[in-house]
Amino acid sequence: MSLAKIFNFMPEPTPLLLVTSILLVLSIPLLLHLIIYSTTSDTLPTILLIGPSGAGKTSLVTHLERGRPATTRTSQTPHTVEVSLPVKTPVASARFRSTNDPTWEVTKKLLVQDTPGHGKLRHYATDSINKPQNIQGIIFMVDAADLSSDNSDGLRQTAEYLHDVLLQLQKQVTEAKTSKSRKEIPMLIAANKLDLFTALPAPLVQSTLESEITKVRTSSSRGLLDSAIATKDLDAGEDKEWLGEIGDGKFGFLQMQEFGIQVNVLGGSVAGADGPDVKQWWDWIGRIL
Repeated sequence: MSLAKIFNFMPEPTPLLLVTSILLVLSIPLLLHLIIYSTTSDTLPTILLIGPSGAGKTSLVTHLERGRPATTRTSQTPHTVEVSLPVKTPVASARFRSTNDPTWEVTKKLLVQDTPGHGKLRHYATDSINKPQNIQGIIFMVDAADLSSDNSDGLRQTAEYLHDVLLQLQKQVTEAKTSKSRKEIPMLIAANKLDLFTALPAPLVQSTLESEITKVRTSSSRGLLDSAIATKDLDAGEDKEWLGEIGDGKFGFLQMQEFGIQVNVLGGSVAGADGPDVKQWWDWIGRIL
């Protein structure tokens, strides 16, 4: 059949047909745009922000959301905000995408969940870790000016909290029934307030926390052993409660790599005298997305 005969069988265009065709042509790109950009909050990757009270967690969340710090109060409940990575911060998952790709902007979006740091309210953080869902990484924020030997209470409390969180992550990996159920979550220890004169630099924050966690690990093990002796249950599974490598040596964050948990310590400042300095933290977030 010739092309001319095909056109003869085609219906005459009517106003309704023309309007319908125009609407269809205009709606298809709009529909595709909505599908691409319809990423809802419950599917966005989430960064869980934890740490002791006074470390600056809420100030960091405010800065990440608004681009500037603000006066905050001690958090009593979890608070989640949607943020976007800075334009110049690369995203690991989008490194092969063109900036003209419509989905490129979606890869820059994420949720940051702030949790209370008070000892009685830390169950919010542990509950979130137990049900990681879309958690892509954990930022454990510490006050670098609160970790010196002059403030042993602040150092001890921070180390105990960090020890418990790392042990919880370790158990999730070792107790996973299948490889698919394993959720290996990287952690950033954000050493905040480096603008203060008394703040420890990031490498010293790392070594100080590692030394204190070693003490926490030892005392925790002794407590478990004493409990096992008292109950005559010497097979109580002490190894499951031991963080890192088994042995009497010093604990180090590198030991967590055995369980697929990458721990980095990076310094910064949310509310420094010369303005916020959080670039290293943004870069870390970009690398894990």
